[in-house]
Amino acid sequence: MQKLGKQTIKFDTPPTITSTACIVGPKESDGPLASYFDKCLDDEFWGEETWEKAESKIIKETVSLAVAKSNIPSQGIDYCFAGDLLNQCISSSFGLRELNIPFFGVFGACSTFVESMSLGSVFIDGGAAENVLCATSSHFCSAEKQFRFPLELGNQRPPTSQWTVTGSGAAVLSKSGNGPYITHITPGKIVDLGIKDANNMRCSNGASSCR
Repeated sequence: MQKLGKQTIKFDTPPTITSTACIVGPKESDGPLASYFDKCLDDEFWGEETWEKAESKIIKETVSLAVAKSNIPSQGIDYCFAGDLLNQCISSSFGLRELNIPFFGVFGACSTFVESMSLGSVFIDGGAAENVLCATSSHFCSAEKQFRFPLELGNQRPPTSQWTVTGSGAAVLSKSGNGPYITHITPGKIVDLGIKDANNMRCSNGASSCR
C-alpha cells in the first residue's frame, strides 16, 4: 500500500469487485438507468408498515442478492461496511443484523458507499480480510423526515429541494479475482461553501459540499 500525495492511496494488491447488487424505488425505476438495476419496486413501502422498515428491507434484500451473486457463503465474509442516512445507521443495523458478520457503521451521506468500499479495500490490501461486504441505502420518505419535514405535514417543497434516492447498493470485495479492481482511493476534504438554504443539501450534509 502506497500513499500518493496527501489524499490518494495506491493498492499493491488491488481488491476485486466480485459482485454487485442494486434495488431501487418507483421514481428511480422511471429513469434511464432502470435496466441496470437488479430489482425495481412499484411500492415505496414494499409491504412494510413504515418507510424506515421498508428501507431496512431494501438493504437486507440487496445485500442478500450481492452475497448470492458472489458465490461466497456469508461465513466467508470477514467484515461488513455499511451505512445509511438515519440516526445511528438504523436501517443498516436492523437490516443486516441477521448476517452475523462483524459490522462497521459508516456515515458519509452521499459518499457512504464509496467510503465503505474504500475502507474495505484498505482491510483487504492490508491483509486483515479476504472478503468484505459494502453497502448503503436511503429512502426519500425517511430522509425527508430526518432532514426536512415529515411528508405528513404537507409542506410545499421549495425549488432548491433535492430528491433523495429510494434504493440500496451493495458490493462484495475480494482479495483474489479477475476484476474489475479497485486500484486507488482518494478521500475527499470537507469544504464549507457557506450555503444557508437548508433545503439545498448538495451532498446531503447541510451547509457543506464534498469534493
